[in-house]
Amino acid sequence: MSGGAVTGTVRLTVGQATVRFLANQWTERDGERQKLFAGCFGIFGHGNVAGIGQALLENELHAPPGERLRYVLARNEQAMVHTSVAYARHKDRLQTWVCTASVGPGSTNMLTGAALATINRIPVLLLPSGTFATRVSAPVLQELEVPYAADVTVNDAFRPLSRFFDRVSRPEQLPAALLGAMRVLTDPAETGAATVVLPQDVQAEAFDWPAELFAERVWHVRRPPAEASRIAAAAELVRAARRPFVVAGGGVHYSGAEAALRDWCEQTGIPVGETQAGKGSLPHGHPQLMGAVGSTGTTAANALAAEADLVIGVGTRWSDFTTASRTAFQDPAVRFVNLNVAGFDAGKQSGLAVVADAREALAALAAATEGYAVDDAYRARQGELWRAWDARVEAAYHPPVEVTGALAPGLLTQAQVLGAVNELSDPRDVVLCAAGSMPGDLHKLWRVRDPKGYHVEYGYSCMGYEVPGSLGVRLADESRDVFALVGDGGYLMMPTELVTAVQERVKVIVVLVQNHGFHSIGALSDSLGSQRFGTRYRYRDVQSGRLDGPALPVDLAANARSLGAHVIEVHSIGELEVAIREAKAAPADGGPVVIHVETDPTVSAPDSGAWWDVPVAQVSELDSTRAAHAAYVEHQAAQRPLLTPSDPEPSA
Repeated sequence: MSGGAVTGTVRLTVGQATVRFLANQWTERDGERQKLFAGCFGIFGHGNVAGIGQALLENELHAPPGERLRYVLARNEQAMVHTSVAYARHKDRLQTWVCTASVGPGSTNMLTGAALATINRIPVLLLPSGTFATRVSAPVLQELEVPYAADVTVNDAFRPLSRFFDRVSRPEQLPAALLGAMRVLTDPAETGAATVVLPQDVQAEAFDWPAELFAERVWHVRRPPAEASRIAAAAELVRAARRPFVVAGGGVHYSGAEAALRDWCEQTGIPVGETQAGKGSLPHGHPQLMGAVGSTGTTAANALAAEADLVIGVGTRWSDFTTASRTAFQDPAVRFVNLNVAGFDAGKQSGLAVVADAREALAALAAATEGYAVDDAYRARQGELWRAWDARVEAAYHPPVEVTGALAPGLLTQAQVLGAVNELSDPRDVVLCAAGSMPGDLHKLWRVRDPKGYHVEYGYSCMGYEVPGSLGVRLADESRDVFALVGDGGYLMMPTELVTAVQERVKVIVVLVQNHGFHSIGALSDSLGSQRFGTRYRYRDVQSGRLDGPALPVDLAANARSLGAHVIEVHSIGELEVAIREAKAAPADGGPVVIHVETDPTVSAPDSGAWWDVPVAQVSELDSTRAAHAAYVEHQAAQRPLLTPSDPEPSA
């Protein structure tokens, strides 16, 4: 795992040793090597300016080119973790960034990012600073004092959010902490946020380190094969199925299994539904692609899911959106096969667990099911269902005059905006989103033409991910334009990294959709009988005392312009198309471009009829809530525990 033998000692501070170690870490998979860390995002304060900050300066000035760790100044600690996650996802989890922050609020601002990384199974290394390990000056500025435990700090909040956690209270502890973090970051089954807490006094402390700590290390990212008996059992279930259905998750992309999935589905005729993370597993137009499945799915995928007698999950963690809160799969005898590198996820849905790399498992399953294929009637049904759905997408992208004519002047529908970006962007461009109504609309409507062309963070669905996430994807691949689609609610959460994009001259295209409130939650509130309460950006009416007055005079275009972005304001579909072309033509090193467009939040995208379980108040004085609860009870009746065993022994 490491290079040649290195002897002797090197006297460095803990901060300097950390930076030198990180600059020499590599990953390898299938014989291809890459630096594990592309660089370090940081915001300095008294907790890290003299430790990691000084070490990064020294590295920038004096390290050999091959041992430099690029430093990028971020504007928000949560945002820099989002940028790192987006970068790592685009790099199939083989590369990521380091994030360093000062003590107290600086470090705890990274908590949301840690949760997002771990939930989405994406590697990122966090170096939160801590208060004094010696406690010589305690209590210091920003120190948490807990009367019952003197060793507790605010950084203990990272423990449940991290896949690895350690605190370096003495220099001697650093090697074990860093090596432990590397192990988790490069493990496809265990990866997520790795947190190594560095107290501010320890960061500046000098120590004589064994020189071998800084030797080049190459971490092999494994591809565990499937057990032959598990493949045989899965093949037996496939051969017995008349209506099999594949659910493709993010593991298809992370293992580079797109071609293996395509080949097997073409061989067998098995249709494919995609999760948010798995979208793009097959390209738009492939005869077996039925599009999104679940609560934000297509009518085609959900119809086949409801009828399936066997469901093969590939690299999915089976979220409630994927299963439509356990209402998607309605065949009384449905069985599940789960191909997943993580045993935890492979064991869900009472399925037959095939714990393996997705690419390896699909190749083995294809060999074991050679000669099997669904019948012609099932193939024909796939085509009919897909053509019907695709026609609905076309109508949403180009709505009839009875829809557009009812809109207020200057307003578009959200589906029109998505359609224009989809049709005018290049096939290799990336669309990025995270929260609000757009992830659901994108999941249903977006036509993916490249495996890496779709990037929606929907494990944590974190508002504010969009701008920093687009920066991460663009840093990962400058040959692709990145379109970040963000509503006004999400934009207001975190526009700060526009400044970082300006500073680094990174071109990202932000399509800022202004609808004066929370589109998604407004619609959800309506459906739950809560009448869009608290979801609109309105003045408080002086007569009613409620937030139902005129729309606020917020000018987000002016805000983006003040942060240094080039802003294009549009008020018609024609102007939007011109703006997209202008943004595409902007120079690669010209910084961010923001397209500002207003939409009508009451016009929804086509509905697939699937359900999402959000409880409704059981008693209420509101007629709207009582009606919503009655509908909720009706939907609940379709929920299934999915406890049927589906783990047969293979036939002799």
